[in-house]
Amino acid sequence: MNNASPTLSTDPALLVHAYLDNELDPANAIAVARQIETNPVLAAEARRTEALQSALRDRLPVQPFPPHLRAKIDAAVGLSPSANRRSSHPTWRALAASVVMAMALASGSTWLAVHPTSDKGVPAAVVDSHIRALMAPQPADINSSERHTVKPWFNGRIPVSPRVVDLAPEGFPLIGGRVDVIATTPAPALVYGRRKHVISLLGVPDQSATDSTSVTRSFNGYNVVGWHQDQTAYWAVSDLNAAELETFAQKFRAAR
Repeated sequence: MNNASPTLSTDPALLVHAYLDNELDPANAIAVARQIETNPVLAAEARRTEALQSALRDRLPVQPFPPHLRAKIDAAVGLSPSANRRSSHPTWRALAASVVMAMALASGSTWLAVHPTSDKGVPAAVVDSHIRALMAPQPADINSSERHTVKPWFNGRIPVSPRVVDLAPEGFPLIGGRVDVIATTPAPALVYGRRKHVISLLGVPDQSATDSTSVTRSFNGYNVVGWHQDQTAYWAVSDLNAAELETFAQKFRAAR
């Protein structure tokens, strides 16, 4: 008998969500728990997911199922009213479909149903990352206004250490940093402030990119400024007004 731990070939971030939703069998749950303990990126994802789950429980109270839901579920899994009358035991296909539906209703998949992934690519993913950070207890995993403290924190957590600049004299103090995952790629996220606003600045390595001017756009009420510099795609996102966010981007690009 092979007693080795199972090999987890699924996207680790998805396994973290399944682990927190209690959807894994005991062996896989133990394996994922060990990965969370040893992998800072997965640990950060677990913290943000737990904060999101807590916020959803607080802001979206559980509603009772409407009376007509049973009929819709029966129709979705292929059970007709006559079949229900003939037997109170559904087929294995119906049972499997019902289990999948129950898991989707009871887990974080509900969030995906009410807030589906946008098809607008990286800018929308950056906004989603910023929103998750705002819903967490703190928007940064390392809280410090010293760039010589924030920059070394990323060592060993991501392949390339980010460029960190001090913009406090310009009115944009450094708050800290965190590691986000954009399109399955771990990316450093620097957190800056502007009065009571929070700015997330993500730097995604892009070896094929050439320096470019900044472009401002808006998603779901948040402004996003993107540009390329030093083979890195930068994305600044905040609810700060577009003009001030553009000023932040200009100050960051010009700082040395």
